[in-house]
Amino acid sequence: QVQLVESGGGLVQAGGSLGLSCAASGRTFSTYHMGWFRQALGKEREFVASISGIGGRTYYADSVKGRFTISRDNAKNTAYLQMNSLKPDDTAVYYCAAQYPYRGPAGSFDYWGQGTQVTVSS
Repeated sequence: QVQLVESGGGLVQAGGSLGLSCAASGRTFSTYHMGWFRQALGKEREFVASISGIGGRTYYADSVKGRFTISRDNAKNTAYLQMNSLKPDDTAVYYCAAQYPYRGPAGSFDYWGQGTQVTVSS
């Protein structure tokens, strides 16, 4: 069982930056494939980025490639999402998720955080 808690959301102007963190409980964090998803108002949840447990291989949605960076610190049981060059279309609730065993970079995830709001003003 893994519990995930996101932090770092907020309000930022277009073109600005924001960093999200996802703190995970448990002693096996390094075995989990970690991901970030987002859901805008009235839209379906969509994949943003994910990172493998060992080796740190990363995957990104085309809409955020080159602007967002996912990373993790296994010693701190924490995953991160650095968001740069933010656009109003990035406004959404951002969710952290964990997957084990690995089923694909954007596949079904097993554990979810409560979400954190990111609002980008124009």
